[in-house]
Amino acid sequence: MSDNHTYITNLEWTKARKGALSSEGLPTMEVATPPNFPGGHPGIWSPEHLFIGAAEVCLMTTFLAIAEKSRFEFLAYSSQAEGTLGTLDRGMFVEKIVIKPRLVIRDEKDREKGILLLEKAKKHCLISKSMVSEVTMEPEIVLG
Repeated sequence: MSDNHTYITNLEWTKARKGALSSEGLPTMEVATPPNFPGGHPGIWSPEHLFIGAAEVCLMTTFLAIAEKSRFEFLAYSSQAEGTLGTLDRGMFVEKIVIKPRLVIRDEKDREKGILLLEKAKKHCLISKSMVSEVTMEPEIVLG
């Protein structure tokens, strides 16, 4: 498998501050300016949500790959991510993203390995590594 991967997305303005984001073989997604900005729209994915979600999804998929390779068994994985906007002389930017993964394990003896694999996933997540924003993680390991 080549180390070079290309992903193509297409965006078409539809009306007001809304558009349609698509990629071949994927469902089209309505996107817009978030409601806390002038002309923004509630209930529609914004660039800010997608940016923060990309870091969150990347952590999960990287963890899943590492857990599979490590033969680490767990019962459930979920997470929540919060992104905070900041302002610099260059304008607004996503200053920080905090991802809170929740990992449910079967046995207490798996807690330390679960934390280790989550930390390894954070280190190797290519989306977070590509961001200027600080990305932190606050894992929760739960016995199921």
